Amino acid sequence: MERGDSLYLSRVIDDELDALMPVLPAIALEGARGVGKTATARRRAQSAYYLDNPDTELSLAGDPGLVLRGPEPILIDEWQRIPYSWDLVRRAVDGDGSGGRFILTGSANRNNLPAHSGAGRIVRLHLRPLTLSERGVGVPSVSLAGLLSGARQQLTGTTDVTLDQYVHEIVGSGLPGLRGQSDRGRRESLDSYVAEIVDRDFLEQGRRIRNPVALQRWMTAYASLVSTTAAWETVRDAATGGHREKPARSTVGPYVDILQALWILEPIPAWLPSKNRMSRLALAPKHQLFDPAVAARLMNLDEGGLLKAGRDLGALFESLVTLDVRVYAQAAEARVFHLRTRQPHERKVDLIVEGHDSGVVGIEVKLAQAVSDDDVRHLHWLRGQIGERLRDAVIVTTGSYAYRRPDGIAVVPAALLGP
Repeated sequence: MERGDSLYLSRVIDDELDALMPVLPAIALEGARGVGKTATARRRAQSAYYLDNPDTELSLAGDPGLVLRGPEPILIDEWQRIPYSWDLVRRAVDGDGSGGRFILTGSANRNNLPAHSGAGRIVRLHLRPLTLSERGVGVPSVSLAGLLSGARQQLTGTTDVTLDQYVHEIVGSGLPGLRGQSDRGRRESLDSYVAEIVDRDFLEQGRRIRNPVALQRWMTAYASLVSTTAAWETVRDAATGGHREKPARSTVGPYVDILQALWILEPIPAWLPSKNRMSRLALAPKHQLFDPAVAARLMNLDEGGLLKAGRDLGALFESLVTLDVRVYAQAAEARVFHLRTRQPHERKVDLIVEGHDSGVVGIEVKLAQAVSDDDVRHLHWLRGQIGERLRDAVIVTTGSYAYRRPDGIAVVPAALLGP
């Protein structure tokens, strides 16, 4: 379709919407505030109702069915502000299931749910911050979908993106509205974003925060532990250093629940080389925030500080790669996990991408240009565990060239990985 808005940055999800809208009656675009849901949906809508507009809210109070009238597709923006709007769409779809009727956008999940989930009527798609390819950082030459296919194609492509540029993108944010801002402006915007979470978003989710400083301190502690599987006690202790009294799990639990409902926390579930999915539920997820720039800002790390940060830099580079992989995996109808075993020996694979046919791509993330035999040992172990289910194995690096090692492991610079 025509993408005529010159200010709009094309998204991977655009192709998903192009494929799904003609055949699905209603699609809900979900994700954290500011990721671009409204802009993406608006370009496809013929009518629009913005439910965060007080005038619209008053109009709907007198005529709830208003959101169902107008040329289709109809955009209902921030539907969770008036939750019954979801049920109105569901009932309309029950009466007419033809494709391309409604697009809903929402910045909250799980809380304030409508009376009916919409399963089978309204399909949910997750929109995340901009990936490296969407930002225009490099031209991808290696397709995640191609890796999942198992074709084991020869890899090619070069990039001149350096470590300094990756660091710039970590702190630069994937929120479209922050692209192009000055460094000072971006820092102020990110501080304001976090303040809005603490001061407004929690209240809108029905939770008044008695100690906003404690919540922000907890978020900072969580940010310092991204790309790890640290226990909640570790996060709590990091957030309360120097304080004798530690908050109970019942105090911290709502922080986690609401931040996940707002799509701010996006932990990666665990995976094991077994088809017994129940066994995965007991394993710890890996911590991630939705945008590594928010994590960096919470830790007060700018580009210079991040280059000196050691473990934090490696963790946030993994967070940046994880963002990209999640977007590309969704486009390929795949899901993203992590792997960590402790018995009889510790084995770790940073990211496991599992396709709809149970095929797997194992991905390790290395903040380095060169790849050693030691870097790939867990990928070889994974191959020995699941055999042909492992469609491909990849090391994502900060290097310049995409290639295959003699042992078959793919080496792909982050800037060259695409959908």
